[in-house]
Amino acid sequence: MIDDDTPPETDESGLPENGPPENGPHEAAPPKDTRAGFVALIGVPNAGKSTLLNSLVGTKVSIVSRKVQTTRALVRGIAMEGTAQIILVDTPGIFAPKRRLDRAMVTSAWSGAADADAVCLLIDARKGVDEEVDAILKRMPELKRPKFLVLNKIDVIARERLLALAASLNERVPFERTFMISALTGDGVDDLRRDLAARMPPGPWLYPEDQVSDAPLRMLAAEITREKIYDRLHEELPYSSTVETDQWQVRPDGSVRIEQTIFVERESQRSIVLGKGGQTIKAIGQAARIDIAEAAETKVHLFLFVKVRENWADDPERYREMGLEFPRG
Repeated sequence: MIDDDTPPETDESGLPENGPPENGPHEAAPPKDTRAGFVALIGVPNAGKSTLLNSLVGTKVSIVSRKVQTTRALVRGIAMEGTAQIILVDTPGIFAPKRRLDRAMVTSAWSGAADADAVCLLIDARKGVDEEVDAILKRMPELKRPKFLVLNKIDVIARERLLALAASLNERVPFERTFMISALTGDGVDDLRRDLAARMPPGPWLYPEDQVSDAPLRMLAAEITREKIYDRLHEELPYSSTVETDQWQVRPDGSVRIEQTIFVERESQRSIVLGKGGQTIKAIGQAARIDIAEAAETKVHLFLFVKVRENWADDPERYREMGLEFPRG
């Protein structure tokens, strides 16, 4: 166990186990002529979907990592533009699945795209069309939704190459419009948000105006810790690790005591996460606590545990925790 900010001793009896209300009072009536709809962000791993989602919303709602395939379930971020509410669905990266977890993630990505009002295909302009992007392009006609092409990382590619890539992609798929952006710097993101807002169907808002995600804070906190694990152990730790928030207690002073368990598949991986003298897990906890406190808007006392659970990726309960359907067979 690691706690980088030990809380004072208090009587915990009678304290609520859930986090603070995720939405404050919302008394003002929404304006007239509102719009609301869903936009799915699809693409291969590391195309920049999570970075784009966070940029469109204006705050962190999806984890970002150099490690591929870090988004595992559908993450919904809520962006406001004028009287329009855009519910953005950050899908897992689409790739050739090899394991059970891979199959669940890819199925989740395509189902999210099929259920949306519009679909944005995000492509890393530096890499262009590789085998995985080609496979997505071949399946795009199956999506009977307005489709938009979003070329990302335009700040690191020559304009001539960029225009040629856009032209070739539009020859293959009838995109409604092409956007050229840098999700990291924000270049072009405002234009994309405004265009998507105008295309949302008329109707009442589906969430309060000040809500930025439909993910429970417990789940977001677990995802933040997982992001910090990958940041710290990008090369050393295999993909097969997950984080669960076991306890969320609001203390009398308004702070939150959080207990999380990091699951790995082997004892050797546990040693990697702990680090010499517990230094690695302490650094992970310190980094995670800062971001969780920002998301929860209160002081956070974070306790981390590391446990070995062999073959957790074959456990249906773990899939339910991640919001994924467990693939049989």
